[in-house]
Amino acid sequence: MGLFERLRGDDGPRVAFIGIDGVPYSLLSEHSDRFPNLTALADEGAGGAIDSIVPPESSACWPALTTGVNPGETGVYGFQDRENGSYETYVPMGRDVQATRLWDRVTNADRKATVMNVPVTFPPQRNVQRMVSGFLSPGVEKASHPEELTQTLEDGDYIIDVNAKLGHKDDKSEFVDHAHKTMDRRFEAFEQYLSADDWDLFFGVFMTTDRVNHFLFKDYERDGENKEAFFEFYEQLDDYLGQIREMLPDDVTLVVASDHGFTSLDYEVHCNTWLEEEGLLSYEDDDHSELGDIADDTTAYSLIPGRFYINLEGREPRGSVPESEYEAVREDLKARIEALEGPDGTPVCERVVEKEDAFRGDHDDIAPDLVAVPNHGFDLKSGFKGHDDVFDTGPRNGMHSFDNATLFIDDDDATIEDADLYDIAPTILELMEIDYDRTDFDGASLL
Repeated sequence: MGLFERLRGDDGPRVAFIGIDGVPYSLLSEHSDRFPNLTALADEGAGGAIDSIVPPESSACWPALTTGVNPGETGVYGFQDRENGSYETYVPMGRDVQATRLWDRVTNADRKATVMNVPVTFPPQRNVQRMVSGFLSPGVEKASHPEELTQTLEDGDYIIDVNAKLGHKDDKSEFVDHAHKTMDRRFEAFEQYLSADDWDLFFGVFMTTDRVNHFLFKDYERDGENKEAFFEFYEQLDDYLGQIREMLPDDVTLVVASDHGFTSLDYEVHCNTWLEEEGLLSYEDDDHSELGDIADDTTAYSLIPGRFYINLEGREPRGSVPESEYEAVREDLKARIEALEGPDGTPVCERVVEKEDAFRGDHDDIAPDLVAVPNHGFDLKSGFKGHDDVFDTGPRNGMHSFDNATLFIDDDDATIEDADLYDIAPTILELMEIDYDRTDFDGASLL
């Protein structure tokens, strides 16, 4: 290591974090011959599977990973959250994250942070050294700061996210080509700013891994026609991670992690359609298309992924369930979800989590009353229109999992055992020798 000279003062040890969104640890550990760089990282440092969070969705996971606290503190529960006292929903962005981000702690300690392509960071913060926001952001011009970074990314034809619509085609070759292009451009940008060596924390995310998994994961697990294309993509990722490890100076510790695991997808489960069939959800008219169209005799509704809300009197605008009946109604709904079986008789859910067991904090007022964690093979959807059947299939063949997320730490003092997403932020701060209050986090350092 140490190919680049330090261009900054000696302010303490540093960390380069590389996110590999949605990569399951078993994929890497079970094919060590195909991924020599990550294998070496595990052998010489530490590597292992960790748990994600409830729910294991990227929009909730990345705020949790980068703050070390649960959605009750971050205020972000998924791709779509609801307003207090309303049926209105919104897509959470960076300013909706209510807890302190890791890079803000670094900046507050008079250290510098470069942040690249982390989900749920739009608009880019101006109090960090440089930032380009991640997926769901508009073009590079609006998603990056300062102007020097914007110009560099535009000159390099940087791509914020792969075109997932290409994955809907039966022929995946165009999608795979665009996935490679997106990852290549990401690495080129990472390499340039890693080489600048002017940061204390580098925090960058490869999001394309999640996209590839959504459309090719069953090909990998069940010997589909795109299995080799899947492996070739990951072999390129492993090569890039090996190059990153080699270019880092000796005072930098490399941390590589995913935000959730992945598994094959057999059935999409349309939760609101199921609630209709159970007589728990109805609409004001036949032309329903969103949450605001539910009728006032509704007992419960769902938002992705697998979040269930009681239509509670005094909380929801047209709440029908009195507070006095809340616990009984929730217990009944929980039992029904637990009893739900797929077309082949397999239980849809591994477990159903009550909100008090998953969420706590100043922003738990919009927390779902129940979260269903599905068994492998089932993906819980929650649209309000267009699904006549509870069970269906779509263009995706892979889905997120709570278990089997990935963590590598290039430090032989680290121990990855019984760990989860909340442990990453305090571990990075300890690696950087930045003081923090242990009660600030839901996790603990793994050193």
